[in-house]
Amino acid sequence: MTTSKEFPTLIFKGFFMGSADVVPGVSGGTMALIMGIYTRLINAIKSVDSVFFGHILKLRIMPALQHVHLMFLIPLLIGVALAIVFFTRIVPLPVLMHTNPEIIYGIFFGLISGSVWLLFRSLNSINWKERLFVVVGIVIGFLIVTMVPTDTPEHPLFVFFAGSVAITAMILPGISGSFILLILRQYDYILGQFALLGGDRTLEAFLVLVPFGLGMITGIMLFARLLSWLLNKFYLPTVCVLIGFMMGSLYIIWPFQDREFYLSERVELVSVTDDLVISLFSEPEDESLMEFRRLGEIVNPEDPANQQKFEVITVKKKLIRSEPFLPSYSEAEKDERLSTGSSAIWAGYFGILGGLLLVIGIGRIADIKLKD
Repeated sequence: MTTSKEFPTLIFKGFFMGSADVVPGVSGGTMALIMGIYTRLINAIKSVDSVFFGHILKLRIMPALQHVHLMFLIPLLIGVALAIVFFTRIVPLPVLMHTNPEIIYGIFFGLISGSVWLLFRSLNSINWKERLFVVVGIVIGFLIVTMVPTDTPEHPLFVFFAGSVAITAMILPGISGSFILLILRQYDYILGQFALLGGDRTLEAFLVLVPFGLGMITGIMLFARLLSWLLNKFYLPTVCVLIGFMMGSLYIIWPFQDREFYLSERVELVSVTDDLVISLFSEPEDESLMEFRRLGEIVNPEDPANQQKFEVITVKKKLIRSEPFLPSYSEAEKDERLSTGSSAIWAGYFGILGGLLLVIGIGRIADIKLKD
């Protein structure tokens, strides 16, 4: 039974779970296991079931609230929300992914590679049949990341699907929901919507985050239970396929990628006295981002100054091709594929090393906890 005295501790644990789920490679489920709340988390998730929604549909609010483990879930979700705010406002991952891609993707690559190693180690020894499942997972992972359209749609139905699959992975020790969003090309898009909350594009962000949230609820109700059944009935084959899937997907996580973008523009006319025009005039947005706004021309220069209108152009970059490559240090300063020349190479490899060391450290902490 959860008491109010546990709230600060659960918020703290929720923050670490949220941090793990925001960063591809480290699983929120792994953090829950380390902090000793994994069983309570699974039971709380299972409490959001058909009985709960039956009460909601019949407007039986109190029985619905009493059915779910709110005293446990609320502080945990507050902690997760704080982590999302931290990684979108204070340490803006969606921005850094495009301004400093080598170190960010390097860290992601190291975290995911380390998670693969942890999962392999947890199996102790596997026979040739389990190894075959790993190979199947590698093939599936590689085919998915190469067959999934490089420019995945931003349609609400696809966002809904991404949310439902991501939440399933988020509760598994060893595989990250953010990793799923990353291979579906939705990671920076979804995380970027959280960064828009509270500004002049809050409504736009809500129109994306609502279907994403509904997808997460659906995933908890359906896919999480299916995955739980698979793990109970076919644990080793399922884990081996997941390991292979992560290995095959590393193809698109490698920090050095030759990326090609398609640019689309949307033009709107805005008064010269509008706050947006004044803001863009004094501080232009970073054009290295996947989406940015810039000022165009004045469309009616013959009118009085206070009646003139600027073109405000919203530019969206769509990734249409991405292929990994091995950078050459001697040619780094001339290589346009690298964001900062030779320093980008060092950043990418140090990122990989840092991600690996972090996951190894988490694994050792988990070993200590499990022995205790």
